[in-house]
Amino acid sequence: MFPYIPNTPTEEKQMLQSIGIESTDALFADIPAEVKLSRKLNLGEAMSELELSKFVNGVANKNKSIDDMVCFLGAGAYDHYIPALIKHITSRSEFYTAYTPYQPEISQGTLQVIFEYQTMIANITGMDVANASMYDGATACAEAGMMAVENTKKKSLVVSKSVHPEVRKVLATYMRFVGVEVVEIDCQDGVTDIEKLKAAVSNTTAGVIVQNPNFFGIVEDLTEVESITHQNKALLIVNVIDPISLGILKTPGEMGADIVVGEGQAFGNALNFGGPYLGFMAATTKLMRKLPGRIIGETTDIDGKRAFVLTLQAREQHIRREKATSNICSNQALNALTAAIYLTTMGKKGLAEVAQQSASKAHYAYNQIIATGKFKPVFNKPFFKEFAVQSSHKASDVNAELLKHNILGGYDLVKDYEGMENALLFCVTEKRTKQEIDKLVEILKGM
Repeated sequence: MFPYIPNTPTEEKQMLQSIGIESTDALFADIPAEVKLSRKLNLGEAMSELELSKFVNGVANKNKSIDDMVCFLGAGAYDHYIPALIKHITSRSEFYTAYTPYQPEISQGTLQVIFEYQTMIANITGMDVANASMYDGATACAEAGMMAVENTKKKSLVVSKSVHPEVRKVLATYMRFVGVEVVEIDCQDGVTDIEKLKAAVSNTTAGVIVQNPNFFGIVEDLTEVESITHQNKALLIVNVIDPISLGILKTPGEMGADIVVGEGQAFGNALNFGGPYLGFMAATTKLMRKLPGRIIGETTDIDGKRAFVLTLQAREQHIRREKATSNICSNQALNALTAAIYLTTMGKKGLAEVAQQSASKAHYAYNQIIATGKFKPVFNKPFFKEFAVQSSHKASDVNAELLKHNILGGYDLVKDYEGMENALLFCVTEKRTKQEIDKLVEILKGM
């Protein structure tokens, strides 16, 4: 098939002449010859559009998705029910193709979507203000760390090992290149070790980062964490990887958080094989001007009608790079729209119902699994909808057996935590039925 780039050889020659270059190869002269590919791409024979479509679909069909399996896997990405309304609205071209509004006041629809999203995020987190969405939960947490450093002028962050391992890796990568020390605190029975936290936090600490519910699904008591943090004039950053929990748990704002960040995937966004997702960020009014990205505000126009504006735009595409609070130069607007539609559709009662059903079903599954006598609890702490259990079998063997029955099993905790051999982190959402849970238990009992 003919290449999709429609330039003719004559047109290519004219373009090269206009910039004073003799050949296309000369454009890439700065690239060392030893790293250049000296052969054609191994793409196989050319295909027609019909043939290519069949080929790609055949490859895609080798994947197994949650449409084919029953999912008991969580660890930061959750299989919640997505109302049909969401796809209907987000598929509209004015939303689906929209990008950053460079003449923002003309884009009143886009601004209102982001304004409503910010309002709902601020409400469910119990914070004063939220910004436009971030790339994902991990980078949102790293940006919060940068905010703490900038606000306190200190160069150290303390983070609990009960924070999602991938979030901690992203945080470490960010801080490594700005010279900020990251101190990780061990866990005690699945929660942040308070004594070790006391020893680590000092007057040189910019912020303390904890997760609730934490990576093990446990609901942490942040009372002492908040006290230790603020006594040392540091900022308390609460990471919320599972925001459905905010339907029934105390808000981070009620627990004294200065900054709240998290992963918004559970708000109506599909699992998408790992992305794209969206991160959310909210803070106190005092920290508002340090928030990265943008904040949409409400005002009135010259006719006295309700209107929306970019109130704060502290990102490098709007102001000088050296003045920007962050180099994050976009946001996941379509994913944020999805979250806004989900929260609007569910409402306060609906969100609470999803959270309550998830928690109730998770505790039923936990009790049934422990009752088999084949598994024992890893921790003895209250949990939301994820829990860790341990057996005499390798976690990989357990998951392989479950896969034979079209069940996606738990997360193998030894990947990230020493001493967690044969431990699995199971997740139960409102989508799981009693029959599905009982089948899981039956298979585990028979191992």
